[in-house]
Amino acid sequence: MRCLWVVLAVSMPLQASAFCFKEAGQRYQLDPVLLEAISIQESSLQPRALNVNRDSGGNVLSTDYGLMQINTRNVNRLVKMGVIQSPEDLLKKPCLNVQVGAWVLAQHLRVCGNTWRCLGSYNAGFHPSQRQERRRLHYAQEVRNVYNGLKALGAPARLAIR
Repeated sequence: MRCLWVVLAVSMPLQASAFCFKEAGQRYQLDPVLLEAISIQESSLQPRALNVNRDSGGNVLSTDYGLMQINTRNVNRLVKMGVIQSPEDLLKKPCLNVQVGAWVLAQHLRVCGNTWRCLGSYNAGFHPSQRQERRRLHYAQEVRNVYNGLKALGAPARLAIR
């Protein structure tokens, strides 16, 4: 397992270097190692990762873009705000994608608190159903495992999530 983290960290594309995570972390007062852990969980650090979300009938619900897997709902807001011109910007500009992911996470933490459970809303949203609560907790545990793996490799721990 430890080898996997080393391979992922070493193979990280230059355009999405540790600088991107550090800069986004500073801007949104988030631990850059946590942002990197989310990116590993979301896209395996693949800047051009694309995921189409479908319902049980196979109908497209939304699409997730890039390192931090920015969802269509946020993409539409970003276009209206003038931050991006199209979803392709999130695939071509990895540091922008990390900035947007940090922005989304910071918004979530303001809504529900600086906890691992709340961090799970980055992936599973805020819907109060038991199913979504299980998804939030599962996602948070997955990110926590990646985060702890990065810390074990010597990444400086700056996390203040409870």
